[in-house]
Formats: sequence, C-alpha cells, structure tokens
Amino acid sequence: MLKKTVLNAAHRALGARMVDFGGWDMPVNYGSQIEEHHAVRKDCGMFDVSHMCPVDLVGADCRPFLSRLVANDVAKLTVSGKALYSAMLNEAGGVIDDLIIYFLTDTKFRIVVNAGTAEKDIAWMQARAAEWQMDVSITQRRDGDNNLGIIAVQGPNARAKVWSVLPQTKAASEGLKAFFAAEVDQYFIASTGYTGEDGYEIMLPAAEAESLWTALKDAGVAPCGLGARDTLRLEAGMNLYGQDMDENVSPLDAGLAWTVAMKDERNFVGKPALTANGQQKVFLGLILLDKGVLRGHQKVITAQGEGEITSGSFSPTLQQSIALARLPLGVSIGDEVQVDIRGKLLKAKVTKPVFARNGKAVI
Repeated sequence: MLKKTVLNAAHRALGARMVDFGGWDMPVNYGSQIEEHHAVRKDCGMFDVSHMCPVDLVGADCRPFLSRLVANDVAKLTVSGKALYSAMLNEAGGVIDDLIIYFLTDTKFRIVVNAGTAEKDIAWMQARAAEWQMDVSITQRRDGDNNLGIIAVQGPNARAKVWSVLPQTKAASEGLKAFFAAEVDQYFIASTGYTGEDGYEIMLPAAEAESLWTALKDAGVAPCGLGARDTLRLEAGMNLYGQDMDENVSPLDAGLAWTVAMKDERNFVGKPALTANGQQKVFLGLILLDKGVLRGHQKVITAQGEGEITSGSFSPTLQQSIALARLPLGVSIGDEVQVDIRGKLLKAKVTKPVFARNGKAVI
C-alpha cells in the first residue's frame, strides 16, 4: 500500500493526477504541468513536500556528531536559523543522501532528508551515534503524533502570498536571506527551496497543513505537482538523489564539490576515500542543438570519451531540451558533443549546469 501525506485528500479533491513516487501516492500535476512550471517562474506556486522527513537532533554532542557525519562543515553555522546543504557519505565516499541542516542552538539542529532514504538515513545516523558514543537523540518528525507537514511556496510573489495568509509570520520572515529559517508559533519557515525561485518551505503540525494549503490556494497560489517540481529543479541545476548521485557516486563527481569541506583537519566519514580517489568526472549541463528530448541514462560521446546524462527533460523556460550529465575529465563548457538517442547521434552543447533561476534563463 502506498504511503500518503497529510494533504492526500486535498490533492484528490483538486483532481490531481496521482502517481507512485518512491512508495508515496503523490500528485504529478493538476492539469497542465507546463502551466504549473510557469506559475512558479512568473508568479507563485506551491508543492506538498510532506513526504520529506524532518529529523530533530538534540543533545550536548550535536556539533561534534555532525562534524563527523557530513561532508560540509557545521562550524559554518554560527547564527541561529542558518541552514547548510551537505552530503552524508559512506566509507567509500558515496552519497548516502543529500540533506539540509538547520542550526537552532548548540544542542538542537533540524535535518531534512529525502523521502525515499529516510529510514536508511536515520538508521545510519543512529548507528554512528552509538559507534562514536555521542550524546545525541535522533527523532524523525514525519510519522507519529508529532509529525510535521511541509508546504513549499515558490516564485517571485511567494513571500507576499504567504504573508497575506500568515501575517503573523511577516516580521520574522521578511528579512530572511537565502538558507535561513525562523520559528513563529507552530510555523518553521525556511527560505530554502528546490526551484531556483524565491520563497519559503513551511513546516507545521500535520493537522494544520490542509487548512494552510486551502488558504494559500484561495489566495491565488497555484497547486503544483512533481512534474513541474522536476523541470524547475533541473533548470535550476539542482541535483536529484537517485538520479544525479547515489551511494555509488562521489559528491566530487556529482557537481557537489562545493559542499565538501576538505581543506581543514576535520575528519568525516568518506573523507579518506575522497582524498585517495579525487575527482573522476565533471558534472556539467547540456543543451540539445538538434530536435529531440534528452533523458537520463542516454550516452554522451565526447572527444575525451563517453559520459552519461543523469537528468534530462524539455525546459519550459528555455523551450529547449536540457540535461545534467556526468562527463569525462577535460570536457569543458562550450564544447560540442553528441548524444545517443535511440541510435541517432544528436548534437548538444556543453554549458554551465544552471539554466534558469529567478524567473529567467541564465544560459
């Protein structure tokens, strides 16, 4: 049986087309995926991301625990509410998951992990805490009596729309820079997202999620499904776990070197493997020059050897087919390559792995 978020009934009442997404019954669209995509780029849209799993980390050893657990350096978190994007690695340097860590106090952090990896992630964290004999408690907030719903409101008008519905949150949230969070009453409001647009990800008691969803819809926020979420994140050059990286892929080969703090003396799980192996591939963007559609797992032929597309789709903003790809070292932005699409070699141009953000194309 598929798992359901607290907003499942609301999606069905709106006539959403539902799909099995990693064991969750989720909306892929509410009619037009293209219109939902443009709503986020040009105005405001919202997504049910309650399948994601918030994890509260509490205890005297939160900082030393996270310092060893993840590849990025939590020492960067010095202001309450600041968030950090990082990868959690295995001993071989592969990505167990990519996650966001919110610093609340020195003894309390909140981590948001991916839906399909949540059970594996929590088991890994608990095993490391026991192995290292760290004073931390690890509590998931997705299931049970204290579970949270999460609604992502994204787009150039997202903040104004949220304040129209939750005016009591404006004072605390209007000054939030990117990757910060504020707590107001029962609302945890973070200036994070997965679309390349401004907006908030709002965590709140699950029982309150449907009333907020309805209020936002009545305020003119467009309900959006997983289809638009995927094309938006692809245009913004944001990785998707399971496609662009997994336990067999190093963050250095997934375009995530910027999230790995290697230069300090801090030792973290996977660091010896990253040091020994180094970077093996480059992670770049592609724009198809011929007619066709780029998709994951298509072979890319370059002068330096073969590579592979990890994520690909038609870009509603650029009106072209785009992709993220893992390519041989030496391939550079501006190179022309070929993509094998059903036995035909079509021309593509190598670009930066960011295609559109803040309402417009950047390529």
